[in-house]
Amino acid sequence: MKFTLSWLKDHLETDASLDDISMRLTALGLEVEGVDDPGKALAGFIVAHVIEAEKHPNADRLRVCKVTTGTETIQVVCGAPNAHAGMKAVLARPGTVIPASGETLKKGAIRGVESQGMLCSSRELKLGDDHDGIIELAADAPVGAPLAEVMKSDPVIEVALTPNRVDALGVRGIARDLAASGLGKLKPLDDSPVKGTFDSPRKVAMRLAAGREQDCPQFVGRMIRGLRNGPSPAWLQDRLKAIGLRPVSVLVDITQYITIDLGRPLHVFDDAKLNGAVGPRLAAAGETLAALNGKSYTLDADMVVIADDATALGIGGIMGGEPSSVTDGTTGVYLESALFNPLNIAATGRKLQINSDARYCFERGVDPASAAAGAERATRMILKLCGGEASHLVFGGAAPSHARQIAFDPARVKRLGGVDLPSAEIKAVLERLGFAINAVSVPWQVSPPSWRADVNLWQDVVEEAMRVKGFDHIPATPLPRAGLPKPAINHRQRTLGQIKRALAARGLNETVTWSFLARGHGALFTDAAKLVPLDNPISADLDVLRPTTIANLLAAAARNAARGLDNTTLFEIGPRFDGYKPGEQALMAGGIRAGHSTDRHWSGSRRAVDALDAKADALAVLTIAGVNPASLQIGSGSQGGAPVWYHPGRAGTLKLGNQVLATFGLIHPAILAKFDINGQVSAFEVDLDRIPPAKKAKGTARPLLKASPYQPVDRDFAFVVDATVAADAIVRAARTAERDLITDVGVFDLYEGANVGVGKKSVAISVRLQSQTATLTDAEIEAIAAKIVAAVTKATGAALRS
Repeated sequence: MKFTLSWLKDHLETDASLDDISMRLTALGLEVEGVDDPGKALAGFIVAHVIEAEKHPNADRLRVCKVTTGTETIQVVCGAPNAHAGMKAVLARPGTVIPASGETLKKGAIRGVESQGMLCSSRELKLGDDHDGIIELAADAPVGAPLAEVMKSDPVIEVALTPNRVDALGVRGIARDLAASGLGKLKPLDDSPVKGTFDSPRKVAMRLAAGREQDCPQFVGRMIRGLRNGPSPAWLQDRLKAIGLRPVSVLVDITQYITIDLGRPLHVFDDAKLNGAVGPRLAAAGETLAALNGKSYTLDADMVVIADDATALGIGGIMGGEPSSVTDGTTGVYLESALFNPLNIAATGRKLQINSDARYCFERGVDPASAAAGAERATRMILKLCGGEASHLVFGGAAPSHARQIAFDPARVKRLGGVDLPSAEIKAVLERLGFAINAVSVPWQVSPPSWRADVNLWQDVVEEAMRVKGFDHIPATPLPRAGLPKPAINHRQRTLGQIKRALAARGLNETVTWSFLARGHGALFTDAAKLVPLDNPISADLDVLRPTTIANLLAAAARNAARGLDNTTLFEIGPRFDGYKPGEQALMAGGIRAGHSTDRHWSGSRRAVDALDAKADALAVLTIAGVNPASLQIGSGSQGGAPVWYHPGRAGTLKLGNQVLATFGLIHPAILAKFDINGQVSAFEVDLDRIPPAKKAKGTARPLLKASPYQPVDRDFAFVVDATVAADAIVRAARTAERDLITDVGVFDLYEGANVGVGKKSVAISVRLQSQTATLTDAEIEAIAAKIVAAVTKATGAALRS
């Protein structure tokens, strides 16, 4: 629904600003979708008088103009052919934003001559497409006046309507709401009958079949003769153009105007093209009609048409017909103002795929009392703009009754709406909206007006009072905490979300793949006999359930690599299947890193992903799940329990006791070849179902951080051990040497070579010592160092490297 501000003020007496009106409309439930205010774009432009327009000394097609603004005279270089002395033009001064380009005008020199402004064309101001010359204003335009005032720019307001607010389909209905809210006063509407001067020779014929009378319950007609059709006056054309309608002729434009003004569609027929009586009937099956939109439609027997004695003239309530339309030569018209069944209009419009303003109104249900009033309003405009004389109105059928009473207790506004409004204020609001109130006793008897078919219950009356008062007056009242439901998410679900966030933070992208894959790929990860086939696969190449999430992630990495994305990092949390029965399905967190750890960079070389990347990812998952990494044991290679799809010498497992919680390592090159993947791929998989549940804390509060105020001490040790000894065994032994003082142990160097002997290796660890009670002395440090050497030697047979 679009309308201009001046159009609104034809019905509403108000001094409110455009912003205030827009905010109030939205508060009333008439949401403002947009405001197009041309005056804002023209704010920096003024009327200027061209005193001189001389030829540019260095260019044949340019003129150097002396321009006065009323307060100063400036020089402007202009290339418009119509620039001449004595004209009134539109001037943009430096700092003004040109609407067409969005650029800010600057002072400059054109062909060596300074230009202190710009004389503008219609295109540059987005006022039209003309750019052959500059705008020439009327001779009486005041010099120095803002252009927006001279051109009387009219803001256009667009409102989004809900289907129930049929009354707001007209500008007057919107003005009524604003007046009811206190933003002005509703002007009276001249709806007095137009006195006819003769009886219409053309009568109304109600030809609807028995039982279908409700499809057009009332038809009002009037003949107007001796008129002159032609272009509409400028004000009417301007209003229609502003809201996106195309002016056609004064007769057609009047019907368009009243549709928007009052929400009352009308139609005018060229009376000379009619035969006999006019009125509604059902179309004959297969009957055709050439409509005003240039298309021909085939009708069915459920559609209502407006017809004379010879043929169908238009599709009732939707669109008129071309053969009976008015032209510039029309001297007499037959005016139609009718009521239609909204359901029939909606069904007909959908069948024929016609969207028109008339259909938009009628399928929502226009005011049932508006047929005669609309005809009177249209007649008054036709006689004023086209001349002629009007007949008496002729009627067919009768308007359906809209009278109804609603028992309403004003105290319900407080109980339902939460706002304590005085009864007098409620009554005044409803009366300003057009309701009739009998408030002699409680409950009141409230009679909604004919244009408010959406008000039928006392709750609707409460809504009207609250809507006009303002929903923002409803106090914010917090709900009581007692009785709130427990959180719907359990500990496991919360942990899964934390795992996903942790893996994403480590640079992996979450993916969701099928829970099944091709039999050939599945056989790479388990014995073919152990694969779980599908009885009814969605595709021939997705015929078994996956034995591991790694298989699907590798297939995804292969697809990425085929599209030029080599460095792929993916993870998925999903099921792995060992069989059909309960207990033969496990929830896994799997991930892969393909290619290199980083993209190429000028600062240095990059490395390929390795097994330790996967190990770090698996440890991150286990840590989030509540497993202490220090309590885990590491199994190396296939002997340590790593599955066959990993590289036998570059893989491992993470165990808690004898339970394998996670596997990690580089994918076997033979597996990668089957997936057509080049380079290395590291992978991990954590069995989330095997992770023991976290022990329930005795208290609800997290323990406070116990940070030591004393200086830590780092000591390094290098041990020579057999090549088969795991570095983890050295770390564990060192950590147990003095649990209260050793806060961290880590490996920082590994050496294998002639200097340590065949079958030996050197593992260097860093041990951090820190006391909670005092600064460690040299003697204490040396004693702890001796314990560390002794513990590692006992556990691994290591010797301290000299």
